Amino acid sequence: MRKKWLLPIMGVFLAFGLAGCGKTVATTSGGSISQKDYYNEMKKSDSGKQTLQQMILDKVMEKQYGSKVSKAEVTKQYNSYKSQYGSSFKSVLSQNSMTESSFKKNLRSNLLLKEAVKDHDKITQKKLKKQWKSYEPKVTVQHILVAKKATAQTVIDALKKDPSEKNFKALAKKYSTDTSTKKDAGKLPAFDSTDTSLDSSFKKAAFKLKTGAYTTTPVKSQYGYHVIRMIKNPGKGQMKDHIATLKSQIWDSDMSNNTVLHSVISKVLKKGNVQIKDDDLKNVLSDYIGKGSSTSAATTTTTSSSN
Repeated sequence: MRKKWLLPIMGVFLAFGLAGCGKTVATTSGGSISQKDYYNEMKKSDSGKQTLQQMILDKVMEKQYGSKVSKAEVTKQYNSYKSQYGSSFKSVLSQNSMTESSFKKNLRSNLLLKEAVKDHDKITQKKLKKQWKSYEPKVTVQHILVAKKATAQTVIDALKKDPSEKNFKALAKKYSTDTSTKKDAGKLPAFDSTDTSLDSSFKKAAFKLKTGAYTTTPVKSQYGYHVIRMIKNPGKGQMKDHIATLKSQIWDSDMSNNTVLHSVISKVLKKGNVQIKDDDLKNVLSDYIGKGSSTSAATTTTTSSSN
């Protein structure tokens, strides 16, 4: 199995340096550790080689796609994670051996990689049609979660008498065990077919509902039984109206596809005029650009236009 180059967001990001400042890295009562000694040990280790790989990839990515990823875009994504984790954000970074600076660097690396994927992984009509089959637009729902099927049926029976949103809110307050949503009438953040946080049976039942409708049978999930009411469903519409969204979903999926990433990274490196000067490390990129790890591409590279 090939090793991933870019680690998942909130994962451990390698931050070893291949050389310290000055000739001596550390001194001890048993002697000193020189820059050369440290470097020689690092280049023998898997972590050292992975760090060099990442450093090389970052350099060529910046050259080829740096103009496509703005500082504002990185900051926006950073703030989104910061908001998501709230007061625990700093502790999450610490637990993953990251600082705010290294996390932002990780985010930028992933955004650069996505630009490369968009550039090299061309989307065919066949891919679009396949994505369209599973596509569902963003919908907004409210739900009532209970432990027993009979209780869910009681809620449904009450809605048959009064299907109004006002009554659903009252029923949510009375019956729902989902403490995070019951005070807001069981309302959930909008989601589409690419959502991975919700149970598949929940999503399947929700997408069948039109605006204002509710599930007439209890929906079972790993959490219990749900009664779902659709607040807003814009409808699937026609494929031609969602091409940009479908492309974005395909690219997002490709970002977790090792086969696609390996192919894209290989192309980026071959264009990057990479030349390894240390003979001991000459094959550090052999899995991507062959033995010798040097490319014959021109020194000057041009940024390809993304779709």
